[in-house]
Amino acid sequence: MLWVDKYRPSTFDNFVVHKDIADNLKKLISSGDTPHTLVYGPPGAGKKTIVMALLRQLFGPGVEKVRVESKPWTIQLPTRKLEVELTTLSSNHHLEMNPSDVGYNDRYVVQEIIKEMARSRPVEVQGQKTFKVLVLNEVDRLSREAQQSLRRTMEKYTSACRLIMVCSNISKVMEVLKTVAQNEGLNLPDGFAARLVGYAERNLRRALLGMEVCKVQQYPFTDNQQVSPADWEAYVSEIALDIMREQSPKNLYLVRGKLYELLANCIPPELIIKKLLAELLKRLDDDIKQEVVHHAAFFEHRLQEGSKAIFHLEAFIARFMCTYKTFMLSIMAD
Repeated sequence: MLWVDKYRPSTFDNFVVHKDIADNLKKLISSGDTPHTLVYGPPGAGKKTIVMALLRQLFGPGVEKVRVESKPWTIQLPTRKLEVELTTLSSNHHLEMNPSDVGYNDRYVVQEIIKEMARSRPVEVQGQKTFKVLVLNEVDRLSREAQQSLRRTMEKYTSACRLIMVCSNISKVMEVLKTVAQNEGLNLPDGFAARLVGYAERNLRRALLGMEVCKVQQYPFTDNQQVSPADWEAYVSEIALDIMREQSPKNLYLVRGKLYELLANCIPPELIIKKLLAELLKRLDDDIKQEVVHHAAFFEHRLQEGSKAIFHLEAFIARFMCTYKTFMLSIMAD
């Protein structure tokens, strides 16, 4: 079993780093009060782990019996019918979704799902909860209209539905790395631990996976040991080299196939464009870096607004190829 799964807390009593949060939530639920909840932290910091522990505390092990559904929704608006398709993860007690998947239609989809959960609320039985829980991921990416309407919807249906909202922020990971290393009987030098944290960019999951890979490659750890990148990161580095080597429609077509492979392996497109930009900047002249960063920001914004990630990733690469080739021709002309 991977360390990231082996040391994942399953109940509030198992938490180490976020123990104060877990204890407070446990006391709150034990008192009979279950408010709407906001959980924040960077990717891999333990947000989903806290959410699952909270759901287990509320409903028991039944929340682990989940199903994945890709369901079409037809929502009647005042002037038109809205048809969208959204993938959800659900049990008999909760439903988890990412409203940003439907773009600016997130407002209507969230409202419709909350209304449906209110209509199908559990029958009141002694000792059982009379509400369901809706877990909203990436609420920091909700449209302005969705954020404004969410408060009214929460207040109206609070008796039948509780919301757990998950968003990103910063957190610490060093303490967890040291705890895992101690439990595994490993000596973790401070210099190498700091390098792991820097590599992971405060992503706990990434840091644990990186430490486990490094343990397989070389142990005992050394203070100046380098962290091996993940397979997908090495693959993006190869794509960057391909782009720098040749700027042509033929090469753009070949790169498109590699992008599809990354997306098919569930690598988020935001991470792809961020890593690709970092790899390109390592190889660029300072005179062109600002323009390339501007184009990356432009297409990353388009990526958030659009529905087909491959279009925007490919558009960024095409734009980069054009910019870089023009720059190189101008140097040769001089």
